[in-house]
Amino acid sequence: MALKNDLFLKALKGETVERPPVWMMRQAGRYLPEFMELKRKYDFFTRCQTPELASEITVQPIRRFGMDAAILFSDILVIPQAMQIEVEMKPNFGPYLPHPIRSQKDLDRVIVPDVQESLGYVLDAIKMTKEKLQNEVPLIGFAGSPWTILCYCVQGQGSKTFDKAKEFCFTQPLVAHGLLQKITDTTIAYLKAKVVAGVDAVQVFDSWGGMLSPEDYNEFSWPYIQQIVDALKDKAPVIVFGKGCWFALKTMSQSGAAALGVDWTCSAQNARYLSGGKITLQGNFDPTRLFSPPADIKKMVGKMIREFGKDRYIVNLGHGILPTVPLENAKAFIDAVKSYSD
Repeated sequence: MALKNDLFLKALKGETVERPPVWMMRQAGRYLPEFMELKRKYDFFTRCQTPELASEITVQPIRRFGMDAAILFSDILVIPQAMQIEVEMKPNFGPYLPHPIRSQKDLDRVIVPDVQESLGYVLDAIKMTKEKLQNEVPLIGFAGSPWTILCYCVQGQGSKTFDKAKEFCFTQPLVAHGLLQKITDTTIAYLKAKVVAGVDAVQVFDSWGGMLSPEDYNEFSWPYIQQIVDALKDKAPVIVFGKGCWFALKTMSQSGAAALGVDWTCSAQNARYLSGGKITLQGNFDPTRLFSPPADIKKMVGKMIREFGKDRYIVNLGHGILPTVPLENAKAFIDAVKSYSD
C-alpha cells in the first residue's frame, strides 16, 4: 500500500516538493492533554513497554495536528535496559541508573542482547502503530547515539556537564570504547529490527554530542554513529541529529545519512554551507519560540523555510517540544508549514 502523504520521504530523497514536510521532536508526548491522561494512569516505562499504549501515544499528535510523519513513542534508554543495565524513571527527577558503568568489571556484566527477545514490545508497537496510521503518513523509529547512551550509563542520571561520563572516557578509554561498541552493536540490531517491523526511516539522536570538543567527538561519538549509518542506510533513510554539533556537519554530510538535524544555534545559511548544500536538513526552530504569539510563529516559520529553501528541507524544532507549550501555538507551527507557498 502506498503512503497517502509521502512528503517526508520525498524530502529525504532530495526530490522537489510543493512544500516542505513538518514534524516535531517529542511530538508524541507531554504537551498533549490526551497524553497526560494516560500519564496519570501508567508509569513511564509501562507506557513504553505496552504496545497498545505506545502506539496510541504515537498517533495522538497526528490525529490532532496532522504532521507529515509520526515518530514512535519510546525512549532512548530502552537500549541500556535491554543490555541489563537497570534504568528507572523517577518522577520530577528523570532517568536514574542505580548501578552506573565505571570499570571493566561493570562492563563485563553488560550484554549485547537478542533484540527480538528484549525489545520485542517496541517491534509490536510499530506493527500496531502502522495499523492505526492506515498509510496516512510515514513512521520514524529512533535510537540515541552510543555516546549519548554512554553518558547516562556512566553518569547514572541526567547532567548539565556529564563530567563523570567524560572523565570515564578520558581516564579509561579502552573500557569506554568497549561500552560504546556494545551499545553500537545493540543499536544496529535494534534499528534493523525496527525497519523490518515497518518503520519508514530512522533517526539517531546525539543529544549530548555537543558536550565534547570536536577532537573528542571524532573519537568517542562520530565513529559509532558512522557504523550505524553504514549498517542502516541501504535499508531505510537515516537522519542524524547532533545537538550542538554544527562543527561535525561536513563529516556528517559525507556519511551516507539521508538528512541532518540542526539545532537553533546554527543558522540555515551556516548549516547549508557547512553541510555542502546537497543534503536534506531538518530543524531548527527554537522550541522556546513556540511561546511566541501564533501570528509571530507563522511569520518566523515562513522566514525559516525561505532561508533553508523548500526542497531538501524538513521543518522541525531544534530539540524536543516543551511540556508547557500551548496547543494553539503547536498548531500554529504545523499550520504555518502546511499553508506555506513560495
